[in-house]
Amino acid sequence: MGGARRVFPAGKPGGLRRGGGGGNTLCRAMAKARAILKRRKAVRNIRKITKTMQMIATAKFQKALKRAVGAKAYTLKVRELVGDLAATLGDVRHPLLRQPTAADRTNRIALVVISSNRGLAGAYNGGVLRAANAFIREQEKEGKTVELYVAGKKGVSYFNFQKRPITQRYDQFGDMPRFTEVRAAADFFTDAFVGGRIDALYVASMNFLSAGVQRPQVQALLPLATPKAKEPAGAKAAVLPVYDFYPSAQSLLDELLPLPLRTALFQCFLDATTSENVARMVAMKSATDNADKMGRALAMRYNRARQSQITTELSEIMGGVEAMKGA
Repeated sequence: MGGARRVFPAGKPGGLRRGGGGGNTLCRAMAKARAILKRRKAVRNIRKITKTMQMIATAKFQKALKRAVGAKAYTLKVRELVGDLAATLGDVRHPLLRQPTAADRTNRIALVVISSNRGLAGAYNGGVLRAANAFIREQEKEGKTVELYVAGKKGVSYFNFQKRPITQRYDQFGDMPRFTEVRAAADFFTDAFVGGRIDALYVASMNFLSAGVQRPQVQALLPLATPKAKEPAGAKAAVLPVYDFYPSAQSLLDELLPLPLRTALFQCFLDATTSENVARMVAMKSATDNADKMGRALAMRYNRARQSQITTELSEIMGGVEAMKGA
């Protein structure tokens, strides 16, 4: 019994005190390894989500691209047709072509801002909203009043935060805008312009140039530019054909002139949807790649923590053996 009391004397270094400190170190190493393991699992789950969103955005982009490319050919052909008809008539007069003068100017313009309903699209919404905000400030410096028409929840949230009044918001377009819905909005702006309630119509949206290039822009849709006929390439003097119109050419022009506005506004929505899907696809691909890198880094940290834990356990075992030898 007396020999048992002398195994771990109170003042001797090592013994119980050193064993207790080693146990705390082991617990800390185990806790660190478990924390890294949980974080690694969370990163893996996030990677699955971003990869799925990337695949969905890719599928939506392919569908939106077909619609945008197909509609652009129709839009250009409508402008060409209106130009040929206007050149045949000569001096064209139409309410959509009027240029507001000092006598009838109201100093009110309409601005349609096309944003997205969801985030995780990189700099898509930021670019469009910055361009729209810069345009609004420029017009206000000139003494004009800007009426905001916003499509997309992100744009609505932004202008509400800026405390700018929104005249009307459009929530019906979504990922697949339809021509009938855009036509109703275009006819509303046509009536407002013809009735003299606004002097011009502008659209702030993302212009889709290619899969790798999209630029935010603010373009004017009203008043319409005076249509001009397309001149043959290399011709010294344009020879215009003579047409017989039924009904009259002016009646056809009244029917055709609203078409460029409708198709141009519809094209803006199609380009915006295509650009949004491209931006989300690129953003989700970057997020997936970053998750892969983070997963590899966490795996390396976990291996090091586990190795440190094993080393600590071996040190504890060796310390116990030495203590037993000393006894």
